[in-house]
Amino acid sequence: WCRVLKGHFSPENHFGFEGVAWYWHFVDVVWLGLFIFVYWLI
Repeated sequence: WCRVLKGHFSPENHFGFEGVAWYWHFVDVVWLGLFIFVYWLI
């Protein structure tokens, strides 16, 4: 959040912010898939 508040991200320069968002959405999907798999397995 410090970089956002300092204005490091702009409409042209936001790859770091977008990359982190994609990464955490991927982690969310993996955890949900793992939870559903374990839930249905047991």
